[in-house]
Amino acid sequence: MGADGKQKERKQGSGGGESGAADPQKGRPAESKAASEEDSHKCCGCRFPILIALLQLVLGITIAVVAFIMKTISSSLLARDTPYWVGIIICVAALLGFYMYCITYQVNEKTTLQFIIKLLYFLLCALSLILCISAVAFAAHHYNQITTFSCQMTPEHCVCKQDPDDLIARTFHYNDVTDCESVTTTIKLYLLLQMVLNLTLAVVCLVACYVMWKHRYQVFFVGLYYNSFKASQQQSKV
Repeated sequence: MGADGKQKERKQGSGGGESGAADPQKGRPAESKAASEEDSHKCCGCRFPILIALLQLVLGITIAVVAFIMKTISSSLLARDTPYWVGIIICVAALLGFYMYCITYQVNEKTTLQFIIKLLYFLLCALSLILCISAVAFAAHHYNQITTFSCQMTPEHCVCKQDPDDLIARTFHYNDVTDCESVTTTIKLYLLLQMVLNLTLAVVCLVACYVMWKHRYQVFFVGLYYNSFKASQQQSKV
């Protein structure tokens, strides 16, 4: 009986050692899965949401700087032609994006602060998307007008008309310019640059809104709910 008891204890000990050795192997798939999920949020070695916020910040600063440069060329330019307001708003959104993605970003919100920051970031991105499209429309309209201008320099300002033979045609005055070439060439070039920058920023903001929606809703409600609904339909048919 003593020998049989010792053999049973040895078998139990060897079985316990095998289970203990198998535990680390069970943990490896979980670690590899977490690593793959972390890599899926990276682009060129950088987390993709961070790349979006960085692009927003760079483009927002560039748009604001170009707008202020245009304002120094002629003080007669309207606010719609110098969209510094787009740059300021998108810079605020980019800073919120950096804070959210670097410090508190999680797919499911754990605190009220995280929910408020994510909601503000999404709303600012959506607002910036609308403002960028508006800025592109204003710049394109002004650019089209300048291409048909016939300008003449006066001692105080540059006077431009779309049709110089029309006596009742609308007249555009550009103050603080050295010559009319600043209107027909320099301002025209800056308007074209504003169209390109704002259009690029609109695409970035659209991608940011899509990433926010995809991370928060698509995986759970569109993916799992659709699969479960499809499985229930198949079971009902059977």
